[in-house]
Amino acid sequence: MKLTELQLEQINNQISALISANSFYGKKLEEYGVREVRSQEEFEKLPFSEKSDLRDAYPLGLMTAPEEKIVRIHSSSGTTGLPVIIPYTQKDVEDWGLMFKRCYETAGITNKDRIQITPGYGLWTAGIGFQYGAEALGAMTIPMGPGNTDKQLQMMMDMKTTVLGSTSSYALLLAEEIAKRGIADKICLKKGVIGSERWGDKMRKRISTELGIELYDIYGLTEIYGPGIAITCKHDCGMHYWDDYIYIEIIDPVTGENLPDGELGEIVITTLVKEGAPLIRYRTHDLSRIIPGECECGSKFPRIDTIMGRTDDMMKIKGVNVFPSQIEEALREFPELSSEYQIRISHLEGKDTMRIYVETNGTVDFLDLAKRIAARIKSRIGFTPLVKVVELGVLPRSEKKTKRVIDERY
Repeated sequence: MKLTELQLEQINNQISALISANSFYGKKLEEYGVREVRSQEEFEKLPFSEKSDLRDAYPLGLMTAPEEKIVRIHSSSGTTGLPVIIPYTQKDVEDWGLMFKRCYETAGITNKDRIQITPGYGLWTAGIGFQYGAEALGAMTIPMGPGNTDKQLQMMMDMKTTVLGSTSSYALLLAEEIAKRGIADKICLKKGVIGSERWGDKMRKRISTELGIELYDIYGLTEIYGPGIAITCKHDCGMHYWDDYIYIEIIDPVTGENLPDGELGEIVITTLVKEGAPLIRYRTHDLSRIIPGECECGSKFPRIDTIMGRTDDMMKIKGVNVFPSQIEEALREFPELSSEYQIRISHLEGKDTMRIYVETNGTVDFLDLAKRIAARIKSRIGFTPLVKVVELGVLPRSEKKTKRVIDERY
C-alpha cells in the first residue's frame, strides 16, 4: 500500500511531536537529521522501532503528550523482561473505542446484541478494549473477565448473550463445557469475536460448529492501541484494518526491505494520529501479507491476511529452523485429530528431542496414527519427532492463551 498525501502529513505531525517530546524515536530522528519526510521513499528509509526500544523507555519514556493530557496507561505482560508502558490521552481512548466499534459493525453486531467479554481487564488492553467498543456501539455489555467457567455459562444462559468476546483457547474450552453439560439449547450465541493468539482452521471450525456461531478474527497489540485495529468481515478473506488510524507495511524480516502487496512478511505499523505514545515503523514480528484488491463486502478499508505466526516463533532443533505453523499444517491433514496439540523440546543425552502430543477419539489405532504423523512431519522439517497420541480432552485448555510450545532446554 502506498502512502496518501494525508497520511504523509499525519506522519510528519507525529515526527514533530516525537522530536518535541525528546522521546527515544525523536532522538533517533535527530541522529538521522530527519525532521520530515516528503515521499514514500524517504519514509521507508526511516529507522524501525522495536520492542526493546520500548522496554528501554520504561516507565514513561514513551509519553509524547504533556502529562496533564494522559488519562490512562496500559502495559504489555512483561513476561520476557521489563513491561512496555503505553500512555493514552482521552482522544487515544476515544479513537480506540471508535475503531473497536467499527470492528463490531463489520461483524454485523448491533446495539441490540448482548456482548459477553471474557478476556482480562486491568493493565492488559483486551477486556477494556472489547468493552469500550461495545459501549460506543451502544450494545449491552456483560464484563465477565477471565475464568470462573460456571459463572460464565450461567450468565450466558440467563442474560441470553448473543456475542462472545474471547481468546480462541477459551472459546474452545467453553464449547467443550457446553457440550459436556448438555446445555446447547439454552445458549443464544450467534457470533464470536476472537483474538489475541494465532489459531488454525481446524480450531476455528471446531469452535464454529460446536457453538453454532459465526467467528470473526480480531487483531491488535498493546503497543498500537490494543485489539480492534483490524477484523475479518462475513466473507472471511482477510482482516480489514483502519488506515485512517494506522499505516501498515510488510517487510522481509531478514533484510528489512519492503515487500510487494500479496507477499508474506512481517507487519510494521505506524500510528497516524496517536497522541500519548505514537510509534513510527514499529516491528510487530507478526507474519502476514497485504491482500490486494477490494473485498466482496464493499468496504474500502484495505486488508491483511490472518496472522500466520511470528518471526520469533522459530525453534532451532538439531540444527534445523522449525516454525509451529509447519507442525500445525501437517497435523491439519489428519481429520481424526482434534485442534489441540503441544510441542515439547528437550535436550537428552547430548541431543535435542522434539515430542509432539496430539488428541484423537478412541476409534483409531493410536500407535499407527503416531507413526503416520511422525512420517508426515519428517517430510516437512527433515527429522523425525516423537509423536504421542492421547485421548480427546487430555491436553490442557486455557482461559487465556494456550501455550503450545514448551522448550525445556533452557
